[in-house]
Amino acid sequence: MRWEELDQEPCSLARTLSVVGDRWTLLILRDCFLGVRRFDTFEKRLGITRHVLTDRLKKLVQHGVLRKQRYQERPPRDEYRLTDKGLELHTVILALVHWGDRHMTDDRGAPIRHIHKQCGAVMHPVTVCSECGEPVSARDLRVEPGEGWRDAAPVASRDS
Repeated sequence: MRWEELDQEPCSLARTLSVVGDRWTLLILRDCFLGVRRFDTFEKRLGITRHVLTDRLKKLVQHGVLRKQRYQERPPRDEYRLTDKGLELHTVILALVHWGDRHMTDDRGAPIRHIHKQCGAVMHPVTVCSECGEPVSARDLRVEPGEGWRDAAPVASRDS
């Protein structure tokens, strides 16, 4: 599997990684969810080169994750806003942050707390079954080929 061909794989994760699967893109998305919208702000916060930032933002716009919106005419300047498609990545980013809070922090603990506006509590992401509402972990799932898995290698199964 070649990196530049991930979008051709019969795998939703591989196709997703072809759009958001590098460190700069994930950090750009993190900053988008923290309210960053302007090129110069991304550049300063991330310490990223203009070329790399331009490339990643262009890709996110092309794939409908972000949209450009003009905020100044002279000179013309755009900001980058999450689309509905982009907002759906929040659960992914939140899950990665939560994993980092559990496994990658020092003695000071998590650097950011996520407060649920409705109840005021510090919240932690939980994956639940869309049908019954019960919490789900990797051991609670069975994986089988779907309609999009044509002419591909069989899905490996676990012996658990």
